[in-house]
Amino acid sequence: MARPPAYPQPPRVSAPDLPRELTDVIGLERRADHLQASIGGLDGEVDASHAALTECTVAAASVDRLDLTGATLVDVEFDALRATSVHGADARLRRVRLTGGRIGTLDLGAAGMDEVELRGIRIDYLSLGGAKVEDLLVADCTIETLDLPQATLTRVRFENTRAGEVDTRGMRADSVDFRGLDAAAYLDVASLRRVTLTPWQVEQLAPAFAAALAIDVQD
Repeated sequence: MARPPAYPQPPRVSAPDLPRELTDVIGLERRADHLQASIGGLDGEVDASHAALTECTVAAASVDRLDLTGATLVDVEFDALRATSVHGADARLRRVRLTGGRIGTLDLGAAGMDEVELRGIRIDYLSLGGAKVEDLLVADCTIETLDLPQATLTRVRFENTRAGEVDTRGMRADSVDFRGLDAAAYLDVASLRRVTLTPWQVEQLAPAFAAALAIDVQD
């Protein structure tokens, strides 16, 4: 008899598939279409909404605003991005990796995400509200506020990551591993259904679980 798969299943994340040689490109524009490019020279406010980036790298940059609304990113790597805000609502990300840097607001609301990795980033506000996320790894990050309302998460893992407030209202989870997420508070513990936690995390959340179930706890 076949053994059932282990639960939770780990995210199936692979590195972006990048060619050995890339064409140098300076700046990004709205609806730009780049294939196998090394993109640099980003500063100030960058409007790359509805752009299409395939097999590209984005060099370390410091920007006020990077607008990726509705953009399509496939096999893209960001290195040490520093941004006041990154707006990727309704974007489509497949095999995308962000490493290092500091981001004030990273808004990926209603985005479609597949094989995405966030590693070593400090983020003040990360929103995945309403996003459909498959195979996400968040490692070695610090997140002040993590918003997941109405998100659909499949094979998502946090490793060595700290968060302040986590909003899980209406979240739908399958193979979501929070054991590596040190969170100060959850807004809706009832939405942690099918999430994997450590015994210590469950102990810390016991009062919130009792309140959610209307359990009267007395000595």
